[in-house]
Amino acid sequence: MKTIDDFENHLRLYPNVPAELIGGHIIEKTRSEEHSLIAGNIFAELRAHVKANDLGRVAFEVRRQIPGDEHNARLPDVEFTSKDRLLPIVKTGAVPQMPDFAIEVKSPTDTYIGLREKAIYYLKNGARLVWLVYPDKQQVEVHTTDSVHTLDADDTLDGGDVLPDFKIAVSDVFAE
Repeated sequence: MKTIDDFENHLRLYPNVPAELIGGHIIEKTRSEEHSLIAGNIFAELRAHVKANDLGRVAFEVRRQIPGDEHNARLPDVEFTSKDRLLPIVKTGAVPQMPDFAIEVKSPTDTYIGLREKAIYYLKNGARLVWLVYPDKQQVEVHTTDSVHTLDADDTLDGGDVLPDFKIAVSDVFAE
């Protein structure tokens, strides 16, 4: 089982390969053009809303590690942290807290079970909202601490209690 120190060594050896430490296993993240377009669509809409309303910070693939958890370092595809929880910008290493809102886009090597386990991990460690985006199904699974529901292309996503005025059509998430 790998620790944070092992993971940091791996990142130094392979600095251009995005990876996560999940339960003591180093998992390299794979992406596709589709993955990037979808994450970019969400990032653009989310950032525009957050910036216009001065609500906090939106970021792409920022490593997160809960202090004391030596076997996990997560890398959400897109994330939002509210203004009242912002830490100073981390210049090296992981941010020592989970974002308020984490978004994961399923890549070809991800499993549905693995993504749902990520959602549970994020929520147990401080996130309040998680979207799991499934390109092959054109669906988004919305996870909160007390519910899970799935939205289809005809539905509209919202930021729930985390970002009450944020909305994006599911079809816009998958637009080219």
